[in-house]
Amino acid sequence: MSTSYANPAPLGLMGFGMTTVLLNIHNAGFFPIDSMILAMGIFYGGLSQVIVGIMCFKRGDTFGTTAFTSYGLFWLTLVGLLVLPKMGFEPSPHAFMGWYLTMWGIFTAFMFIGARTYPLAKQIVFGSLTILFFLLAARDFTGSALIGAIAGWEGIFCGASAIYFAMAQVLNNEYGRVVLPLGTRFAKK
Repeated sequence: MSTSYANPAPLGLMGFGMTTVLLNIHNAGFFPIDSMILAMGIFYGGLSQVIVGIMCFKRGDTFGTTAFTSYGLFWLTLVGLLVLPKMGFEPSPHAFMGWYLTMWGIFTAFMFIGARTYPLAKQIVFGSLTILFFLLAARDFTGSALIGAIAGWEGIFCGASAIYFAMAQVLNNEYGRVVLPLGTRFAKK
């Protein structure tokens, strides 16, 4: 007997997208970091994506396993980097945070190369996320508030693109037709 599993990707994309939008509303300068953003980072951005990564593993989806598990753990480490200094641990200097974000940018650039075999909507998520990580790294290396604000706006776009990609998959599946296009022009899968 063959068992089919639901596509867990929209859940992970929503966790990533909503958390990314909220954090980048902060980065764009509208609100300070608060418990709402941290809670989203732990639970919806972090925990939900790790669970989705495990679900992708069960389906044999190497890309989804790597992406969702990694970015879920990114959110958990980011919250740790923000909260642990409040608990008495030494905070990371901005330049060191720049290296942290650069490493995530390099990882994401490679994931973007892998995303080139998928629909355009997925490519936009990974392409804009690559740009976001490098902008955030530049902000931390230079201390530039302007670069931080630009990163915030770009991050809002990135998160919104993930929300769109998630909802396109859900709605297209539910209606059995294209409700929101994914841009499959370049897609193999």
